[in-house]
Amino acid sequence: MPATVQIRRAADRAVTETSWLNSRHSFSFGDHYDPANTHHSVLLVDNDDVVTAPAAGFDTHPHRDMEIVTWVLDGSLAHRDFAGNSGVVYPGLAQRMSAGTGILHSERNDSPRDPVHFIQMWVQPDVSGIAPSYQQHEIGDDLLDGRLVTIASGMPGHDAAITIHNRSAALHGARLRRGDSIGLPAAPYLHLLVARGRLSMPTADSEAALAAGDAARFAASNGARVTAQQASEILIWEMHAALSG
Repeated sequence: MPATVQIRRAADRAVTETSWLNSRHSFSFGDHYDPANTHHSVLLVDNDDVVTAPAAGFDTHPHRDMEIVTWVLDGSLAHRDFAGNSGVVYPGLAQRMSAGTGILHSERNDSPRDPVHFIQMWVQPDVSGIAPSYQQHEIGDDLLDGRLVTIASGMPGHDAAITIHNRSAALHGARLRRGDSIGLPAAPYLHLLVARGRLSMPTADSEAALAAGDAARFAASNGARVTAQQASEILIWEMHAALSG
């Protein structure tokens, strides 16, 4: 099967704005429903969130049967849940929450003056009804310097900072300097988000430019290379199964 890629531009994402939040949704989310854009493989949510107001955020709310991975780009995000887990997520600290049979949690800007900018991603677990759990782990800056690092994975044999309950999915990240070039994983499904910066990427008949907020959705990814046109940070979901259910 030949590789195909669909480029989704940042400006085409649905937007939720409140007095304290600017949230951009790569897939259908909340009141924004598009039956043609509900997921890519097992990735159901890829939200680009900025909590603009100090100490503001998401009050206690429920989740169920979802693997939720949070990656902070700027600022700090305070997490608290009903199981007694609490902590502050900051750039370079990977966090995973497995909602399982049900969890209540809150997320708030931890700064008294600065916004917090983070990407939150939801993946379907392999099995429903597992016990809720929480994990976080710091990744040193040197491990995100010009090469792909596995942030979260449920795939056998992967050395990842945090684990997810899906044996067919892994999240990789990289911080690239201008001119850095890396190869993408070869997989049946791939989702590349440019969290910041600008990349170039070869396509079947041309070269595509990807700016901050742009995403590329691959089917049958063959390991194409991307090159940073300026300092960039990217998040890549490697997935080996279609969505079930």
